[in-house]
Amino acid sequence: MTQVAGMHVDVEFDEVDKRTRAAALLRLPDGTEIRAKGKAVRHPDDPEQQRVGEEVAAARALNKLSRELLDKAGHDIEEVTHITAHPAM
Repeated sequence: MTQVAGMHVDVEFDEVDKRTRAAALLRLPDGTEIRAKGKAVRHPDDPEQQRVGEEVAAARALNKLSRELLDKAGHDIEEVTHITAHPAM
């Protein structure tokens, strides 16, 4: 039997001057929420492109989120197997 599960990620942005911050929230089917933050700072010589700052900040937050999710998966494996897990990235 195939079981379909969903995960939802929300990313919110805060922009002040040349700084963009992203906050990512991942909701897992078991009710767990994992949060991560990322930031980007525009170089003074670069043109103002709001979208680029958001993309960089979001990518950094999602990268941290993925590492947290791998850590959780490793912990979940260890709880069942009682053997140290090494989920690869």
